[in-house]
Amino acid sequence: MVAYSLCDFGAGDYEKKELEAYREVHFPLLMERLKNSKPVSPVELRKLGRCPLTPEEAALVLAALGSKPETYIYLAGSHIYGGSSRMQPFTSLYPNLVTKETLLTSSELAPFKNFSSQLAALDFIACATSDVFAMTDSGSQLSSLVSGFRTYYGDGHAPTLRPNKKRLAAILSENRTIGWNTFEDRVRKMIEEGQRVQLRGSGRSIYRQPRCPECMCRS
Repeated sequence: MVAYSLCDFGAGDYEKKELEAYREVHFPLLMERLKNSKPVSPVELRKLGRCPLTPEEAALVLAALGSKPETYIYLAGSHIYGGSSRMQPFTSLYPNLVTKETLLTSSELAPFKNFSSQLAALDFIACATSDVFAMTDSGSQLSSLVSGFRTYYGDGHAPTLRPNKKRLAAILSENRTIGWNTFEDRVRKMIEEGQRVQLRGSGRSIYRQPRCPECMCRS
C-alpha cells in the first residue's frame, strides 16, 4: 500500500530507492503507466489527500477524538512498512495494539498461512465486528468492503471513521502554530462530516457505499 501510493514517508533517499525497487517487482503496470504520465511530487500527493496515514497521524486523529490510551486497537494486516520501530510513536500512545498474529496461536493460524485471501478474511471479521472501524488508507479493497458492510448491516450503530486526508494534511501543515484544542475541534468536525452516509454517486464502489436504490431495501 505504501509503495503503490507513491508517497513519501520521511526516510529520505534510502526509502525512495527501496519503494521504487518494490514497485518494479510487484507493480510493473504502475511503473509502465508512470513512464507515460506527468510526475506528481510526494509533497503534492500528500496535499491532495492521496497518501495513507502514517502511524503518527493515525495516533493524533484517535487522540483528538478522545480515544483513551488503554483502548484496545486491532491492526489489520501484518506487514507494517518500517516494522515495529515505525509503529513506536503509535504504540507509545496506544500500547494495547493487537493483530491476528498476536490474538491467535501458531496452530490456530497455521491453516490460513498460505492463503492470502483467508488471512484477509480474518482481518475482515475483526474489523467488521469492531466497536469502531478507522480507515487509514485511500480506499483499499478491504477497507471498502468493511465500511460498506458496516453501513449496510450496522443500522447506524457501527461507526466508521473516514478521515478526509486532504483536510487532515492541511491541518497538520499548521503543526507549528495550531493549538491542541483547535486541532481537536477541527479533526472532530472532519470526522463527523465523513460519517454522514449518502447515496452512492456515479462511478463509486457499491461495496464501499451500498446506500443506493438498487442495493438498499425499500419499505
